[in-house]
Parts: sequence; structure tokens; C-alpha cells
Amino acid sequence: MPELPNVVLWSIPAFLLLIVLESVSFVLHGDDDELGYDAKDTAASLAMGLGNVFVEAIWRIPAVAVYAAVYTLTPLRVDLTWWTLPLLLVAQDFFYYWSHRGHHVIRILWASHVVHHSSQRFNLSTALRQTWTGLTSFPFYLPMVALGVHPAVLAFIQSINLVYQFWIHTERIDRLPGPIEAVFNTPSHHRVHHASQGSYLDRNFGGILIVWDRLFGSFEPEGERCVYGLTKNIGTYNPLRVAFHEYAAIASDWNTVPGLRGKLGVLLRRPGWVG
Repeated sequence: MPELPNVVLWSIPAFLLLIVLESVSFVLHGDDDELGYDAKDTAASLAMGLGNVFVEAIWRIPAVAVYAAVYTLTPLRVDLTWWTLPLLLVAQDFFYYWSHRGHHVIRILWASHVVHHSSQRFNLSTALRQTWTGLTSFPFYLPMVALGVHPAVLAFIQSINLVYQFWIHTERIDRLPGPIEAVFNTPSHHRVHHASQGSYLDRNFGGILIVWDRLFGSFEPEGERCVYGLTKNIGTYNPLRVAFHEYAAIASDWNTVPGLRGKLGVLLRRPGWVG
């Protein structure tokens, strides 16, 4: 198989340029309802993104080893062609939806994903605020490998999905035309996903497509003004605390909650569950 490009790495210069342009747009034409940028918050997001690039290279080793073993064992093969590419994008987005949803409702998975929701602002730099413990996602894509998708092709498709999601982290784009909003994940839908209040909690999990949320009952349209961040914000820009604060909280609760059932609940129940 020919080597496929790392779409994320190739996109980093464009990411940084667009962040600069968006920050300048707030200076030239700010909106009282939009939060814009904060130097410390942006620096924390960039640090988390930079750390993710290096740490993911390490986490990828065991994930690829498992994928390779499954791919070797399965007799099925799905080649990457002009017509299988869109099908693979849809399939990967389906499994992304369930991975993303799982990372919101299972606390030990949330400990990894909470990093991305820890900013109280919502701009393009927030898209780069990524986890340093990303190994938690790889089991969700095992069915694709078992069906004959080469691990390198899966990584390529995943990178396209991730790059797509960069542009939806903005307050500068209002609602798009109805047919687009009906099918695709957009800034309006993703603002709801990053909000921390009321009916907005744990909604709109799709990556490229919003149809999964509409099908599986997790869709919420944007209405009231979004309040970004966590239900209990961490109040720090320290990258190490941003990366690991929920793991520390889990360890504390594990030591406090009595009994095996309670301890398993700390790991496997929803964030915020108290035994």
C-alpha cells in the first residue's frame, strides 16, 4: 500500500494561520456576545495540541499493534478507491459518534476527553486543545479493521475527520443554510456540544455528520447563548493539570468510595456520579 499523507500534520500551518486571522477579526470587528481570545487560554490550547502530536506517536504503537493483528487475522479487505473513500468516511464517522458519546458518559473515558472541553472560550485555538491520553479511542474502531480496512487507511480517514472539525470551533460563523445544518456538523451544532448548561449537556456528538445525533436522540439545536467550559471549571492554564486533573479526581474518589461496586462506579458511570 502506498504511504498515505498525515493530513493533520500537513494542516498545522493552516491551523495557525486561521487562528491568527480569527484573532485579528475580533480586534477589527468584535461582537459583544462573542468571547474572542485570551492569551493564557490560547497558550494552554496550543500547548495541549503540541503535546498531543508527540504523545500520540507513543500511544499509536500499541493501537497499531492490535490493529495489525486483527487485520492479519481477518480475510476481508477493503481497498481505498475513489468510491470507497466516501463510504469509509461515513463508516468512520459512525464509529466516531459512538466513541465520542462513550467518552462523555463513561468517566474513565471522560478523563481523557475532558481536556477538549476545559476551555471557557470557543475559538479555533480550542480545536487544538487535545488529550494526551488518546489510547482510549482505539477500541471503537476495531470493527472497521475487522471488516478489512487497513490500519493506515483508517488513520488517514481519521485525520480527515479531525481536520474537518477544526473549522467548526468558532463563534464567527452563524447558522448555515438549512440543508447543510440538517446533514453536517457545523459551528452552530458544535457550540451546543461545548456548552455546559441545561439541555446542551452531552449533545451533538457527530464529527463530520450530524445525522447520527438526529438518528440516535442526542441532537439539540442552538437556542440560548452557550456557556462554554465544564459544569465545574478547573481554573488553571497549567497544561499538566489540564491533561490529568480528572484522573487525579478519579483517584481521589476511588480511595473515598467504599466497596468494589462503588469503585467500579467511579470508573464506569457518568462523570459526577457519587456512590
